[in-house]
Amino acid sequence: MPARMTPQTLRFFAATDVGQVRDHNEDNFLVDKKLGIFIVCDGMGGHAAGEVASAIAVRAVHEELKREKDLLDDFVAGATGAARVTPREIVSLLEHAVQQACSKIHSEANLDAAKRGMGTTLSALLVLGSRGFVAHVGDSRIYLMRGGRVHQVTEDHTVINELLKRGKLSREQIDKIVGKNAITRAVGVYERVEVDTLALEVLPGDTFVLASDGLTGYLESLDELALQLQQDGDTAVKSLIRLANERGGKDNITAVIVKLGEEGALDEAGAKRLALKREVLAKMPLFAHLTERELLRVLQAVEVRSYQPDQMVIQEGAKGDELFIVLSGNVRVMRGDDVLTRLGPGEHFGEMALIRSVPRSATVRAEASGAEFIIIRRTDFFEILRKEHELAVKMLWQFLGVLAERLDQTNSDLHSARQELAAEDLSSDIDVDVSPFQSNREDA
Repeated sequence: MPARMTPQTLRFFAATDVGQVRDHNEDNFLVDKKLGIFIVCDGMGGHAAGEVASAIAVRAVHEELKREKDLLDDFVAGATGAARVTPREIVSLLEHAVQQACSKIHSEANLDAAKRGMGTTLSALLVLGSRGFVAHVGDSRIYLMRGGRVHQVTEDHTVINELLKRGKLSREQIDKIVGKNAITRAVGVYERVEVDTLALEVLPGDTFVLASDGLTGYLESLDELALQLQQDGDTAVKSLIRLANERGGKDNITAVIVKLGEEGALDEAGAKRLALKREVLAKMPLFAHLTERELLRVLQAVEVRSYQPDQMVIQEGAKGDELFIVLSGNVRVMRGDDVLTRLGPGEHFGEMALIRSVPRSATVRAEASGAEFIIIRRTDFFEILRKEHELAVKMLWQFLGVLAERLDQTNSDLHSARQELAAEDLSSDIDVDVSPFQSNREDA
């Protein structure tokens, strides 16, 4: 059972600074330990409009979440029946809160010509029980440090990042482009905005960092950030602000560090289990070329399910909508009473069910030790494809590769079968007993 975070086991350390160049601070941050919400916003717009936009954003999101506190409490409590709250509902709530902030900023800008076009980045982390939920717009960032390694959880919505993703230009060419650091999405510039969301399992010992680009722009590597985070929280947040100022401080600087669990708390078993799930997914051809953030996106859509010894997993002829990846244990694949093969950890079956509803071609049963699977449903798979365009291209390209390999294997099997049939026909011809007398009469 995953360890559940409570307000008492959440620790945060936050600081903001105007920097060395700006004369006012357009960053805003919010922390509410009881609610489990942490937000960093970096405003933009003339005449202090950026400061107004970021302030409206943190307040609006906070108010929306407070209004739905009962829903959040039900999720943490793990209520059942009609009261059961799913992770998808929490993600939808968080996205709705950001959209409300967007609408309020846009409306405020329309009332004052001096504020027209104002907007803000927004990076929010909501920690509920054993789950973390992220909502993100713009180029502020959220990082996760787990097991001493730091990963960037969010993706920058900037011109430079879009160019790098498309691979059209080299880094040297991009560096010469004017406006390459301009953001491509912001909260409030329009009435609605596309929000990146993510749900992930969290563990005691995890550390999250929410930061504006006034800090992230000066970080030379993820390893440097990991080194800073090895200090106690208060020292680390002050050290990060100082680092940005010493390296130029051209923008406002904000950092919020969120530590999960009591001081020194670790869930080694939970960490190993999460690492195993990630490793199994990463080795599967369909997900082999995904980035760490993209793997997290897929992991939020999976379910782990256990089967008892000899329990049927899928039945030949039945229609299904799930891909199965063996996490632990073994299974046997059967057609009728014949065992075709056995599969173990990391191997998979049922991938065609992600694309279309077709009858299962074989029966699969757990072996004597039972089995545990990572399962992805077709509806969740298509939801990823719909929302994550770059991820969709990668996965569909890999899927084509899997189908091509299957086709090659089928052709090879058919070729072997034809050769065997031809050999059988030839053998039957050779076995025919033709006497010399008969042969001579036919020749005549």
